[in-house]
Amino acid sequence: MQKRRVGIYSGSFNPIHLGHVRLAEFICSASLVDEVWLMVSPLNPLKQGQTLEPDAHRFAMAKIATTHCPKIQPSDFEFDLPKPNYTYGTLSQLRTAYPDCDFTLIVGSDNWLIFDKWRNWQEIIDEFGLLVYPRPGYNVDESNIPANVRLLAEAPVTDLSSTEIREALTSGKDTSEMLNSAVRDYIISNGLYLNL
Repeated sequence: MQKRRVGIYSGSFNPIHLGHVRLAEFICSASLVDEVWLMVSPLNPLKQGQTLEPDAHRFAMAKIATTHCPKIQPSDFEFDLPKPNYTYGTLSQLRTAYPDCDFTLIVGSDNWLIFDKWRNWQEIIDEFGLLVYPRPGYNVDESNIPANVRLLAEAPVTDLSSTEIREALTSGKDTSEMLNSAVRDYIISNGLYLNL
């Protein structure tokens, strides 16, 4: 039986924005994977000190943002893993839990440029492979891409950042070009991002 090809797109999604969803939709529509799992991370070990809204809220927003995207599935798989958790550990646990799936990691070019700082980075490339999408200001030397890593040169480039969106929400600025309207309603109704 052919395994499902699943792209793992990890992030704090604090909050999830339109750029996240557009990228996942592009990866699915380009048949690079069969589906994308948005892995909502409890805490990025490289971002110690970051203030996150509670896991349940960030996961709920990811579900709302992808309601009409059947090939994109938010996942809370990491919530029950030991902390701090690292990507290789997540991928290894996923492989065990879902033997019918082949997993590939999705990262931005900003992370690719520091990928050798990640725990077990070579094992991630060798065992799972990477899809690298462009981020503004982080250009990748295409001639220096190793096997099992694919640069998504045609992927949509967004300059949206969750940090800017949090600041816009706190200051009451218009976020309609940044956020799914239902996600924005959820943020307002739950009083999120008010005390930054």
